[in-house]
Amino acid sequence: MTDPPAFEIVARRTLHRGTKFDFEQIDVALDGGGTLSRDLVRHPGAVVVLPLVQTPQGPRVVYLKNQRPAIGEALIELPAGTLEPPEPPDVCAHRELIEEAGYNAATITPLSRFYTTPGMTDELMHAFVATDLRAADRAPEAGERMTVHLAPPSELLAMVEGGGVMDAKSMLTLLLAERRGLLAGDAD
Repeated sequence: MTDPPAFEIVARRTLHRGTKFDFEQIDVALDGGGTLSRDLVRHPGAVVVLPLVQTPQGPRVVYLKNQRPAIGEALIELPAGTLEPPEPPDVCAHRELIEEAGYNAATITPLSRFYTTPGMTDELMHAFVATDLRAADRAPEAGERMTVHLAPPSELLAMVEGGGVMDAKSMLTLLLAERRGLLAGDAD
């Protein structure tokens, strides 16, 4: 099986430069002639972190209840954030874990990377697992409204299955970690 031919971009226009990402319109050549316009979000990339705290009861996942203005409700999410170029993803993961969750990790291990919504953005998300955590001073960004919580991995995985976790980056990261056996030792 061969790959489909790449699109030929014949024009591009920046519609708006934002604080974290830009909006761009591109025109691509159609096979039979003419062009097709697409509106895109150009994004520097991001990270999502699965923080695991060891307790006498077994591992606990550090998660957030994060108020999201775009949907008007709080979502259960793992700590995450946007890269600040030329910041490497692992450095961003350390920074976001401290800022949002109030933990510093001795070990940040890459788990995977994925495009969040390739039909409209080039955002590449890097997923990490953080272990050997120590408490640190939280420093959320202005305007962030979130609270920090701990739960057994089994509880969050049940919430993924039951619809309580609806944030795709958090769902995927939890499921990948489970599949790789990184959430073992969970005792409620």
